[in-house]
Amino acid sequence: MIMKGGPYLLCYNGSACFEAMSIRYIKEPQLVDPVMIASWPGIGNVGLIAVDTLRRSTRAEQLAYIEPQEFFYPNKVIIRGGELVELGFPSSEFFFHRNDRHDLIFFAGEEQPAEGGGVYAAGSRAYALANLVLDAAQKFGCRRIYTSGAAVAPIHHTARSRVWAVPNSADLLQEFKQYANTVLMSDIEGRGGEGNITGLNGLLLGIARRRGLEAVCIMGEIPVYLQGFPFPYPKGSKSVLEVLAAALGMWIDLDIINQLAEQSESELSSLYEKLPHEIKDQLDRLKKATVAAPESSEAITDEDKKKILDDIDKFFKREGGGEQH
Repeated sequence: MIMKGGPYLLCYNGSACFEAMSIRYIKEPQLVDPVMIASWPGIGNVGLIAVDTLRRSTRAEQLAYIEPQEFFYPNKVIIRGGELVELGFPSSEFFFHRNDRHDLIFFAGEEQPAEGGGVYAAGSRAYALANLVLDAAQKFGCRRIYTSGAAVAPIHHTARSRVWAVPNSADLLQEFKQYANTVLMSDIEGRGGEGNITGLNGLLLGIARRRGLEAVCIMGEIPVYLQGFPFPYPKGSKSVLEVLAAALGMWIDLDIINQLAEQSESELSSLYEKLPHEIKDQLDRLKKATVAAPESSEAITDEDKKKILDDIDKFFKREGGGEQH
């Protein structure tokens, strides 16, 4: 419960929350040259897993949260003793961590504000939320923002995920070209120097550019045949964390993400063995094209990718393995 208390708000836990529009600040630390790392749910939760792993490993402290009512519809009700006592909303929270080179601010959103029944951010609410996130970044002096998500690619799940980078400034191009296992999205073969990013990851980059802030989206690859299913893909998240470690100049403990990636690959391999031979034959083509030589993955045509997706979709529906969303 939040109660008015003089010039500030008194939060449910008794701490002081400083009010600024729709953001509630729990603390106002003095941060040194901070950078912000933001994430939302998406395909394979690649970005969210990466950012949450880093946030937890640094034991970041809660900094603030965004009031959800103007952005989201309640996603649950809380009942105690048979009585409905509260509505539950998706959370949008900020955390901070003091680091030797750069202090860090994390933003983690449980949902993107969407309109018209879509999954990804759209409309005025999405624009307003993105601006609030950047308001918090500028309040503490952030000059660079990282967002993260998934890059759907024609790779096999046994291949190492590359990281696609999309900076919002020409000055950042050379920096991100130098990081291992990283490719500029515009340089990927067949894209003609172009591309697009759905949802808040792309929106935040564009608004940051208008505000004169550096921002870059780093996306871990996920196999094209997993894009329609609710499987987390920590292998892509691990690649994102490796690039973040290089960009931030910090050591990141990858033990937890390694365990998650190994478990995920084991589960996917078990599922793989249950697939019909005709589907496995198609996926084996991806394996040959990407495990040994990722740069040749475009040998898989759009028609091949469509057939793989259609066949796998039919298999899961026939086996009761789940629905696409």
